[in-house]
Amino acid sequence: MSAKAGHVFLSSPHLSGRELGHIKEAFRTNWIGPLGPHVAAFEAAFAKRIGTKHAVAVSSGTAALHLALRALKLKPGEEVLCSSFTFAATANAITYDGAVPVFIDSNEATWNMDPVLLAAELDRLARKRRLPRAVIAVDLYGQSADYRPIAAACRRHGVPLIEDAAEALGATYRGRPAGSFGWAGAFSFNGNKIITTSSGGMLVTDDGKLARHARFLATQARDPAPHYQHSHIGFNYRMSNVLAGIGLAQLAVLDKRVAARRRVFARYADELGGLPGVSFMPEASYGRATRWLTCALFDPKTFGASREDVRLALQKRDIEARPLWKPMHLQPVFKGRRMVGGRVSEDLFARGLCLPSGSNLTAAEQTRVIDAVLSARKKRR
Repeated sequence: MSAKAGHVFLSSPHLSGRELGHIKEAFRTNWIGPLGPHVAAFEAAFAKRIGTKHAVAVSSGTAALHLALRALKLKPGEEVLCSSFTFAATANAITYDGAVPVFIDSNEATWNMDPVLLAAELDRLARKRRLPRAVIAVDLYGQSADYRPIAAACRRHGVPLIEDAAEALGATYRGRPAGSFGWAGAFSFNGNKIITTSSGGMLVTDDGKLARHARFLATQARDPAPHYQHSHIGFNYRMSNVLAGIGLAQLAVLDKRVAARRRVFARYADELGGLPGVSFMPEASYGRATRWLTCALFDPKTFGASREDVRLALQKRDIEARPLWKPMHLQPVFKGRRMVGGRVSEDLFARGLCLPSGSNLTAAEQTRVIDAVLSARKKRR
């Protein structure tokens, strides 16, 4: 590797060049704290993009999930069904108020929550009169879950559906934007996401009462009084005006970022997809994925190298890559929690690797990644 090659990140922030103008405006007007005109503008633009009536800018995607769950007034011990194959934030938010996550496996066709398993579990719990308080479905790695059967199962039992679209801004399902299919949707603008505000998130909903309650809780639940008075426990969850300005600039280039990541995926698929033992996350026929991260599966018997062999080969060349999400039912912190299925997500974790996928990944950097993947195979052979 050349000494000048430099580190290749998995998914680094990609600025548009327009962010500084919004930041300077915030400083010029002294709107640098929570709330402000950029926050209002970002919320309005985001709601329009997703097709929901309301959007509430908050400090993280986790905060958005927590606010939605808090509005349900969960009681300790009550259950919430959620995807097992996801980042820990999805399940963590369930536990904040004492509720208990129950994990649902993925299906092989989409890697997202299996609608058949979900429907069967809801039917089983209904017969026992133990329906969960909510279902959280995750849109994994830039692809929507299959919401037609998922939403139908939730409606049949009167269970609220929350969509964790943290990884899927810009994706579509049957022509509609990801994030618009639940009673509430949650997005993340963390530094590695398809657009970023450095940190931050958004709660979207058509329910005006939920939006108002979320804003109230996110600003420390301050009562309308001239003094500081609080009748409820609140949180410091609101987004700052400075970060919202960054979000406005980033949202304007979302389509370009999606197109760039899809091009990155297409090259990986062209140059690696024909090799024995290599496959990629399938794109469901019902929608368009963003390919936020390019996710590959390696069969060590036919490819000649395991997922870990490939990761270490990349690491040796100063290239960042990460295994797919370790399922929540395998995490020590959730040991003993109920799991419906498990085989699919366990296999994906065992064989899967996220390759560098940033929209600012150069052709030369991607060549380095591809060469490193091939080197792992040759070394094993």
